Amino acid sequence: MRILCVVGARPNFMKIAPIIHEIRRHPDLTPILVHTGQHYDASMSDAFFRDLDIPEPDAHLRVGSGSHAAQTAGVMIAFEPVLSQQAPDVVVVVGDVNSTLACALVAAKLGVPVAHVEAGLRSRDRTMPEEINRLATDAIADILLTPSEDADANLRSEGVAPERIRRVGNVMIDTLVQQRARATPPSLWHEAGLAEGRYLYVTMHRPANVDTPEMLGHFLGIFGEIQRRVPVVWPLHPRTRARLAEFGLMDSARQWPGLVLGEPLPYRESLWLMASSAGVITDSGGVQEETTALGIPCLTARPNTERPITVTHGTNTLVGSDRERILCEVAAILDGRGKRGRTPPLWDGHAAERIIAALRELVPACRAARQSPAPAHAPRANGEPG
Repeated sequence: MRILCVVGARPNFMKIAPIIHEIRRHPDLTPILVHTGQHYDASMSDAFFRDLDIPEPDAHLRVGSGSHAAQTAGVMIAFEPVLSQQAPDVVVVVGDVNSTLACALVAAKLGVPVAHVEAGLRSRDRTMPEEINRLATDAIADILLTPSEDADANLRSEGVAPERIRRVGNVMIDTLVQQRARATPPSLWHEAGLAEGRYLYVTMHRPANVDTPEMLGHFLGIFGEIQRRVPVVWPLHPRTRARLAEFGLMDSARQWPGLVLGEPLPYRESLWLMASSAGVITDSGGVQEETTALGIPCLTARPNTERPITVTHGTNTLVGSDRERILCEVAAILDGRGKRGRTPPLWDGHAAERIIAALRELVPACRAARQSPAPAHAPRANGEPG
């Protein structure tokens, strides 16, 4: 079986690495890795390939940044000839970034089965581009590989046949389990004189939080208040750094000695800061999952989450942008009353094994179904009416 895996942006790397490693353990399976280049600089891509032992991609599309429409279209145009040349038995897409949807669309139209890892997650917020990507990808995927029970329920409520759904657990936790012992402190750990359990770790990049001066300034003021009590470590996503500069807020961010700003970090250094912190403030879906697995209290600066299991089972608390709520929850964390939770079922470091088992079971049937004669009223291959 030839298994083509798509990776495009930083959240994908931690999900695809265990799958590639598991495929390579089986002599009868052939991994094909395509990097769309949605995240293309060293801090957002190259360092993760190195840290996670991901092999050089078989194809690099180098699409780069752009609007959602331009980026999605660029990936589709670049991916189509690669897919035709590689002729895989299945295309595996992960997560909810633009590359996920773009490659799923191309594969579906070329008649190649699509398996979606992390299927079924829903925030119910269609203002999030990721929610549109999740809904559309699941609608055209043949095999839906879910991380949790709520994801199964979402798919069933949308009419997905149960035989197409397999709960495999959270593959991102495979990477966390594999890399935990290899995590190392970044240089800013030493430079800022940080101590374990004596600082908060921040990640923030979503447009709703950083794309207006009012909202970004609002959060900056909250972090300024928190740093009076404990250091706040904030590696800046390229988007966030650009907005701080654009809105003239960088000088304000640098005025507080307890607000430690840094560059985007490689995975192992980010994992170290997360695992060694008193708590985390984030708007990232993946960080909600990682903090739950680590037992670190997490405050999510969003009104909703596509990962509700991190709230019901894990360490996550939704705080939105409410200043008083955030400061109250931070105080609880620093006083030792932060949420601890428990690890959800199947977040055990073996999701990749279950993914490969599911592909072995389901891909042959998908391919057989696609090769069956089309009904007389089906559209022609070029998209024109029959």
